[in-house]
Amino acid sequence: MPEEGDGFDVYADAFTITITPFGANLSFSLREAHPSLSRTPQMTQLGTVRMSVEHLKTMVMIMRRQVLQVEAQMGVRAEVPREVLNQLGVSPEDWESFWR
Repeated sequence: MPEEGDGFDVYADAFTITITPFGANLSFSLREAHPSLSRTPQMTQLGTVRMSVEHLKTMVMIMRRQVLQVEAQMGVRAEVPREVLNQLGVSPEDWESFWR
């Protein structure tokens, strides 16, 4: 366990989430900068954050609200390419419904 006052400030470009009846685990990783086309990209695991499912749901709601507020204030929309949605198995309709 980290000592009190030991925080973290990292950039992650990949994550894995596991949800069970007992809680949620979010593991964050960083992909290699220049992967070889001949092999699977390597990732460095940065850490795991564990929480209750209730905490996770609350965080998702707050993050969604804040993203929508920033987009409205700045007059921009952070678009996610359809290719990414396809890889995640998210339909464009579900995506749009969530971000309304």
